[in-house]
Amino acid sequence: MPIFEYKCANCGKVSEFLEKADAKIDHICPACGGKKLTKQFSTFSGIVKQPSAASKCHTCPSGGTCPHSGL
Repeated sequence: MPIFEYKCANCGKVSEFLEKADAKIDHICPACGGKKLTKQFSTFSGIVKQPSAASKCHTCPSGGTCPHSGL
């Protein structure tokens, strides 16, 4: 389940809640108890794996220097 951020209209605190994307939950601000929270647009994170020395770049033509090898 993703984590969503909500901002309280009373105190302005941004809180995170773990919920399904299509959930219809009325959250309560943990700081002030306010009931008017609006969902915020937030960033996401991910994991990018480094290519191993044995892996080949499928983007670059063989025989040349691969610019992706330094990733």
